[in-house]
Amino acid sequence: QVELVESGGGLVQVGGSLKLSCTASERASDNHAMGWFRQAPGKEREFVAAMRWPMRQTYYADSLKGRFTIARDNAKNTVYLQMNSLQPEDTAVYYCARQLRPITSTIRTRERYADWGQGTQVTVSS
Repeated sequence: QVELVESGGGLVQVGGSLKLSCTASERASDNHAMGWFRQAPGKEREFVAAMRWPMRQTYYADSLKGRFTIARDNAKNTVYLQMNSLQPEDTAVYYCARQLRPITSTIRTRERYADWGQGTQVTVSS
């Protein structure tokens, strides 16, 4: 089973930026998706962004498009989430996850991701 380790979270002021990283312990086979989800206190875990590999197709939650960018360094087995113009409502624990053999309709589906990291806290202060 792959191990996913997130890093890069922290405390940032409104309007600031953070870049999260997620490093996988092994390189996945072709046709998989690496996704980012987040969970705020008292709320369900929600989809943020994903990249489907090897097609390199990217997907975003509609409300976050334009502020968040997902990228990947395949040589480092690492996926990134660049977050700009952060707002207090972005405060959450951010999780990295992997889905094998995804189809377009399952990219945003939390239950279809079998492997998860431990999460990294992002706090945006006003």
